[in-house]
Amino acid sequence: MTLSNQSGIRQVSAADLPKLKNHLIQMIQRDGASDGSDPIATKAHIEEVLQKLNLSIEQPLREKLINEIYQEVYGMGVLQPLLDDPRITEIMVNGAKKIYVEIEGRISKTPLTFEHDRQVMDLIEKIIRPLGRRVDADHPAVDARLQDGSRFNAIIPPVAIDGPAITIRKFSRERLTVEKLIELGSLTPIVADFLEACVVSRLNIIISGGTGSGKTTLLNVLSGYIPEHERIVTIEDSAELQLHQEHVVRLEMKPPDLEGKGEVKIRDLVRNALRMRPDRIVVGECRSGEALDMLQAMNTGHDGSLTTLHANSPRDALSRLETLTMMAGMDLPIRIVREQIASAVDLIIQTARMRDGSRKVTQVTEVVGMEGDTIVMTDIFKFDETGMDESGKVIGELKPTGMRPLFINRLEMAGFKLKAEVFGVNIAEMLSANRRSAARK
Repeated sequence: MTLSNQSGIRQVSAADLPKLKNHLIQMIQRDGASDGSDPIATKAHIEEVLQKLNLSIEQPLREKLINEIYQEVYGMGVLQPLLDDPRITEIMVNGAKKIYVEIEGRISKTPLTFEHDRQVMDLIEKIIRPLGRRVDADHPAVDARLQDGSRFNAIIPPVAIDGPAITIRKFSRERLTVEKLIELGSLTPIVADFLEACVVSRLNIIISGGTGSGKTTLLNVLSGYIPEHERIVTIEDSAELQLHQEHVVRLEMKPPDLEGKGEVKIRDLVRNALRMRPDRIVVGECRSGEALDMLQAMNTGHDGSLTTLHANSPRDALSRLETLTMMAGMDLPIRIVREQIASAVDLIIQTARMRDGSRKVTQVTEVVGMEGDTIVMTDIFKFDETGMDESGKVIGELKPTGMRPLFINRLEMAGFKLKAEVFGVNIAEMLSANRRSAARK
């Protein structure tokens, strides 16, 4: 910083800002005069502290400095503008100098950077400290949930070779509705009506898909179809579901404390949920041995349960469900596991993130039953991709396959009279074919 000989006021340049910012942050943290809950009052307080230093700063630099200090002390520092941007759905930090975001399914690099890896580490510590978590060389990875519900994951050296990495899956402030999914082309009105009938009719449903394919979003939408009078217990590793029914009990897993004690796993919560007289059990994601408890719940009167799991197709979903069930440590024969799955699961909804970044339902598949040692499945709806348009958008349609589900009677008993045309069955053609066949005989 340069000194003015006439007034004694120190002139601050852009090059001086990092050093000045760090000094002001220390002063503000030391006096603790604000908790940051009122941004206007807090920024006014930062302005007062700045005035006491008798510095001359051009107004644009002054505003930039105050905003950065506010974000650093009371917000998420460099990442705060990204968290405030409603278009951004995911934030990815690969070391101090590389920050990426996802907007409308497309990932791009931002011009933002941290000054150094220590600044990234300070942000991680700031987030996890109030939650009683820790991250160090012996425990280099940590998961957390931010105050707004966003998922936070951090992993540090020596595991993260290029510096500490942060991934934030932002919590959507806007609750997506089925109408919005139809507008986005994720599914069709006919499929939406069919899925509503399946949920209300208490079918056991698994939503399958890859990372970022929209599984949780679809689970949230389908859960909204559960009737108001039913008691719902939701179980998640990080609470994301936004159910608007009145009778909802939300459970969230608890990681171990600093001493490695007090962990409450998803499996523990599923078992406990069975003692809570639930009408519906909604598990955010099956990842381990809780799959067995979930299957047992589905097979013992808890119809209408919903969950998600990672898999690339309905057939892969069944294979993964087998694997997760075996992880429960019960040493069950594979045929018994498959019988449990075939008996418990009614419907698998496959989601996918397409090449253009859009999320779509690509298959709706009925689990029919067992044939020998194999689980038999039938596609009810399937996405038919026909190409891409000039803007790079995937062109295709989620079409009926012509197969009516065997559980159609359950839908009708619940009051849903779905016409054969919904499933692509042309009644006129069927009658004509039957008449021609009878005439030949």
